[in-house]
Amino acid sequence: MQEIKTILVPIDFSAQTNSVLQSACMVARKFGAAIHVIFVVELLDAYTGFAVPHLPLESLEGELFNRAEKMMAEVIAQEMDPKVPCTSRVLKGKIAEEIVTYAREAGCDLIVISTHACRGVERAIFGSVTDRVIKTASCPVLSMNPCT
Repeated sequence: MQEIKTILVPIDFSAQTNSVLQSACMVARKFGAAIHVIFVVELLDAYTGFAVPHLPLESLEGELFNRAEKMMAEVIAQEMDPKVPCTSRVLKGKIAEEIVTYAREAGCDLIVISTHACRGVERAIFGSVTDRVIKTASCPVLSMNPCT
Protein backbone atom coordinates (compact mmCIF):
# COMPACT_ATOMS: atom_id res chain seq x y z
CA MET A 1 0.00 0.00 0.00
CA GLN A 2 1.19 3.49 -0.86
CA GLU A 3 2.18 5.73 2.03
CA ILE A 4 -0.03 8.76 2.59
CA LYS A 5 2.11 11.73 3.55
CA THR A 6 0.42 14.58 1.67
CA ILE A 7 -3.34 15.05 1.34
CA LEU A 8 -4.95 17.58 -0.99
CA VAL A 9 -8.30 19.05 0.07
CA PRO A 10 -9.97 21.27 -2.55
CA ILE A 11 -12.66 23.42 -0.91
CA ASP A 12 -15.45 25.68 -2.15
CA PHE A 13 -16.27 27.72 1.00
CA SER A 14 -19.70 26.08 1.22
CA ALA A 15 -21.38 25.13 4.48
CA GLN A 16 -19.88 21.63 4.09
CA THR A 17 -16.27 22.82 3.97
CA ASN A 18 -15.81 22.24 7.70
CA SER A 19 -16.99 18.63 7.43
CA VAL A 20 -14.60 17.87 4.57
CA LEU A 21 -11.67 19.48 6.40
CA GLN A 22 -12.44 17.60 9.63
CA SER A 23 -12.55 14.29 7.74
CA ALA A 24 -9.26 15.09 6.00
CA CYS A 25 -7.69 15.99 9.35
CA MET A 26 -8.80 12.66 10.79
CA VAL A 27 -7.09 10.83 7.90
CA ALA A 28 -4.00 13.05 8.20
CA ARG A 29 -3.65 12.34 11.93
CA LYS A 30 -4.01 8.60 11.29
CA PHE A 31 -1.20 8.59 8.70
CA GLY A 32 0.94 11.44 10.04
CA ALA A 33 0.29 13.37 6.83
CA ALA A 34 0.29 17.05 5.94
CA ILE A 35 -2.71 18.73 4.31
CA HIS A 36 -2.74 21.10 1.35
CA VAL A 37 -5.99 23.09 1.14
CA ILE A 38 -6.77 24.80 -2.15
CA PHE A 39 -9.54 26.87 -3.67
CA VAL A 40 -9.70 27.52 -7.41
CA VAL A 41 -11.14 30.75 -8.77
CA GLU A 42 -12.78 29.82 -12.06
CA LEU A 43 -11.58 32.03 -14.90
CA LEU A 44 -14.46 34.10 -16.22
CA ASP A 45 -13.42 33.82 -19.86
CA ALA A 46 -15.30 30.50 -19.83
CA TYR A 47 -18.52 32.56 -19.73
CA THR A 48 -17.80 34.94 -22.61
CA GLY A 49 -20.60 33.47 -24.76
CA PHE A 50 -23.26 34.16 -22.13
CA ALA A 51 -25.40 37.29 -22.33
CA VAL A 52 -24.01 39.29 -19.44
CA PRO A 53 -23.46 43.00 -19.04
CA HIS A 54 -20.06 44.23 -20.09
CA LEU A 55 -17.77 44.08 -17.08
CA PRO A 56 -14.02 44.40 -16.84
CA LEU A 57 -13.40 40.66 -16.31
CA GLU A 58 -9.79 41.07 -15.22
CA SER A 59 -10.71 43.35 -12.33
CA LEU A 60 -13.61 41.10 -11.34
CA GLU A 61 -11.32 38.05 -11.36
CA GLY A 62 -8.83 40.01 -9.24
CA GLU A 63 -11.54 40.87 -6.72
CA LEU A 64 -12.67 37.24 -6.59
CA PHE A 65 -9.08 36.09 -6.06
CA ASN A 66 -8.45 38.61 -3.25
CA ARG A 67 -11.71 37.69 -1.53
CA ALA A 68 -10.89 33.99 -1.83
CA GLU A 69 -7.49 34.56 -0.20
CA LYS A 70 -9.18 36.29 2.75
CA MET A 71 -11.77 33.54 3.07
CA MET A 72 -9.04 30.89 2.89
CA ALA A 73 -7.16 32.51 5.76
CA GLU A 74 -10.36 32.56 7.83
CA VAL A 75 -11.19 28.92 7.08
CA ILE A 76 -7.69 27.74 7.95
CA ALA A 77 -7.68 29.73 11.22
CA GLN A 78 -11.13 28.54 12.27
CA GLU A 79 -11.44 25.00 10.92
CA MET A 80 -8.00 23.37 10.70
CA ASP A 81 -6.55 21.24 13.47
CA PRO A 82 -3.41 23.11 14.58
CA LYS A 83 -1.68 19.75 15.15
CA VAL A 84 -1.92 18.88 11.44
CA PRO A 85 0.68 20.53 9.17
CA CYS A 86 -1.20 22.62 6.62
CA THR A 87 -0.44 24.61 3.49
CA SER A 88 -3.09 26.64 1.68
CA ARG A 89 -3.31 28.30 -1.73
CA VAL A 90 -5.79 30.03 -3.96
CA LEU A 91 -5.39 29.23 -7.65
CA LYS A 92 -6.94 30.47 -10.91
CA GLY A 93 -8.13 28.33 -13.78
CA LYS A 94 -10.45 25.48 -14.65
CA ILE A 95 -11.30 23.92 -11.34
CA ALA A 96 -10.86 20.19 -12.01
CA GLU A 97 -7.72 20.73 -14.09
CA GLU A 98 -6.11 22.92 -11.43
CA ILE A 99 -6.90 20.39 -8.68
CA VAL A 100 -5.35 17.52 -10.63
CA THR A 101 -2.33 19.58 -11.69
CA TYR A 102 -1.70 20.81 -8.15
CA ALA A 103 -1.97 17.26 -6.76
CA ARG A 104 0.57 15.99 -9.29
CA GLU A 105 3.02 18.89 -8.90
CA ALA A 106 2.86 18.89 -5.08
CA GLY A 107 3.29 15.12 -4.93
CA CYS A 108 0.00 14.55 -3.12
CA ASP A 109 -0.73 10.96 -2.17
CA LEU A 110 -4.49 11.40 -1.72
CA ILE A 111 -7.22 13.87 -2.65
CA VAL A 112 -10.16 14.28 -0.26
CA ILE A 113 -13.00 16.01 -2.10
CA SER A 114 -16.68 16.71 -1.53
CA THR A 115 -19.35 15.27 -3.83
CA HIS A 116 -22.07 17.87 -3.25
CA ALA A 117 -21.22 20.87 -5.41
CA CYS A 118 -23.25 20.40 -8.63
CA ARG A 119 -26.84 19.21 -8.82
CA GLY A 120 -29.55 18.92 -11.45
CA VAL A 121 -29.36 21.17 -14.51
CA GLU A 122 -26.13 22.81 -13.36
CA ARG A 123 -24.44 19.40 -13.27
CA ALA A 124 -25.83 18.47 -16.69
CA ILE A 125 -24.46 21.67 -18.22
CA PHE A 126 -21.11 21.98 -16.46
CA GLY A 127 -20.43 18.42 -15.30
CA SER A 128 -19.16 17.44 -11.92
CA VAL A 129 -15.78 18.68 -10.75
CA THR A 130 -15.50 15.65 -8.48
CA ASP A 131 -16.19 13.26 -11.37
CA ARG A 132 -13.51 14.90 -13.50
CA VAL A 133 -10.99 14.80 -10.65
CA ILE A 134 -11.70 11.11 -9.99
CA LYS A 135 -11.25 10.27 -13.67
CA THR A 136 -8.04 12.25 -14.24
CA ALA A 137 -6.10 12.31 -10.96
CA SER A 138 -2.82 10.41 -10.76
CA CYS A 139 -3.37 9.57 -7.08
CA PRO A 140 -6.26 7.99 -5.16
CA VAL A 141 -9.34 10.18 -4.58
CA LEU A 142 -11.57 9.88 -1.53
CA SER A 143 -14.88 11.47 -2.43
CA MET A 144 -17.28 12.09 0.41
CA ASN A 145 -20.78 13.39 0.85
CA PRO A 146 -20.39 15.81 3.76
CA CYS A 147 -24.15 16.21 4.07
CA THR A 148 -24.64 12.72 5.54
